[in-house]
Amino acid sequence: MEKAAFPVPPGGIIGIFGGGQLGRMAAMAAARLGYRCHIFTPDTDSPAAQVAMTTTVASYDDIDALRAFSAKVDVATFEFENIPIESLRVVAEQIPVRPSWKILKVAQDRVREKTFFNTIGLRTAPWRRVVDQETLAQAVAEVGRPAILKTARFGYDGKGQIRIDASTPLEDVWHRINTEVGVVEAVVDFTRELSVIVARGVDGAWAAFEPAENRHKNSVLQMSQVPARIHSRMAVSAVEAGRHAAEVLDVVGILAVEIFVTREGQLLMNEMAPRPHNSGHWTLDACVTDQFEQFIRAVCGLPLGSPARYCDAEMLNLLGEEVVRWRDILKNPFARLHLYGKDDARPGRKMGHVTHLKPRTGKLSRDIEQC
Repeated sequence: MEKAAFPVPPGGIIGIFGGGQLGRMAAMAAARLGYRCHIFTPDTDSPAAQVAMTTTVASYDDIDALRAFSAKVDVATFEFENIPIESLRVVAEQIPVRPSWKILKVAQDRVREKTFFNTIGLRTAPWRRVVDQETLAQAVAEVGRPAILKTARFGYDGKGQIRIDASTPLEDVWHRINTEVGVVEAVVDFTRELSVIVARGVDGAWAAFEPAENRHKNSVLQMSQVPARIHSRMAVSAVEAGRHAAEVLDVVGILAVEIFVTREGQLLMNEMAPRPHNSGHWTLDACVTDQFEQFIRAVCGLPLGSPARYCDAEMLNLLGEEVVRWRDILKNPFARLHLYGKDDARPGRKMGHVTHLKPRTGKLSRDIEQC
């Protein structure tokens, strides 16, 4: 466990690597708690920079910029995984980096990630490490078809993946994936996908949001809903899996885990992310303490808040041109709209999200009281 330190007091500066929407919402949560945020990103006019105190625009491997950044912030964190480990190590020489770069090293690499799950007793779909055409053919023979070939690193939202069906020729698949190390994973016959988000403080205290049920379209998250359509015992088991992973990793911050539910009722770990997660956006509007505030609380050494849910919710991503629906969305008094400040509505790009709050009673007065 990281040695406990005095909390970062209000007025302190939080350094956030990454300028995307997760950094934006984290910075907004930090502002509510009296903190200022300094964003480090290679991009100009990023969503996070629009709401932060200041921004360093530089490459993630710019050592001089990293050291100057570290001298100006009290604690550092990150809002996405694809940051060079060596860069975070440089920063960690000067200030706390939470979660640790050592955790990011596991989460960045699917081979390390799946090995970690299996080592601590959490099941995954059958998988094999592949490095060339020969090991690819052997892996497919062992895990069976259909299967998915994934890059070991830098894949997200369906990128860096190729499905291998019964008729897929393997001759060109390895060349198409264009990677030095990959993972072949069996396609799981699952009934639903869950995600669990666990917050953990410097003192080892933890709090978890209840599992969300997720649906994807073209490998991009389309919807998350709570409550998930699972038995309470399965919900407890899913939360326990997330808590166990967070404790073994000694996370200080947030850990999100994605879990497949098989037709036999088994839980199979899919992926993890040591930062706020798209599938937790519903917490912004339906919980006492949302995932972004929990993230900031944990990173700054504050007590964790309650993850209790006020009402049922359904979160929908607004992808590409779907964002033009914003006027109609605002006509619904039980819809909460969140836009990310992005200009270019490319197909599949996450432009925002909307959370539909689901009243638990039939009376409007009680609906308003609960939601």
